[in-house]
Amino acid sequence: MAELVVFYCFAAILVFAAFRVITVRNPVHAALFLVLAFFSSACVWILLEAEFLAIVLVLVYVGAVMVLFLFVVMMLDINLAPLREGFTRYLGLGAAVAVLIVAQLLLVLGSDRFGLERVGAPVRRAADYSNTEELGVLLYTVYAYPFEIAAVVLLVAIIAAISLTMRRRPGIKAQNPAEQVAVRRSDRVRLVKMRSESRR
Repeated sequence: MAELVVFYCFAAILVFAAFRVITVRNPVHAALFLVLAFFSSACVWILLEAEFLAIVLVLVYVGAVMVLFLFVVMMLDINLAPLREGFTRYLGLGAAVAVLIVAQLLLVLGSDRFGLERVGAPVRRAADYSNTEELGVLLYTVYAYPFEIAAVVLLVAIIAAISLTMRRRPGIKAQNPAEQVAVRRSDRVRLVKMRSESRR
């Protein structure tokens, strides 16, 4: 019973934080509410005994991605006036889309398909059980080929991003390290001999 109460508390906080992410007009506040949503999701995953996913969510998204996002948002001089102008204009369309999404979720995740009678509670494990070890065994044995395919796709995406940023565009000054290393003193320094002048 206590676990169910804790789940509903974290779920309510998660829904509130997700709602505030899309309704708040300050991007810094939206990022902070997103951090709260990530923490609440991590707590729900811990209740489901998925400790590895919870730790990865906190370390990767909260500790790296959101900190970088907050740093970029706070360093940029963002004009908040245009963000506030279009909020009420698209409020009706946004509410209609939100109602449609909730209706679809209720149809798919209804109690007749995902109720407590059909999907039971997770099996309780011993104290020495390692969720990370079980995930690693499945990832590198059963799902080895999908894991390698995902790694190749990410590698291709990284190469494409680097090639897009390193392409030559007009008006951009770039340095050539090979030319800088091969430079000689005679190319940069010119010795000028001048007669000394006496001051009277």
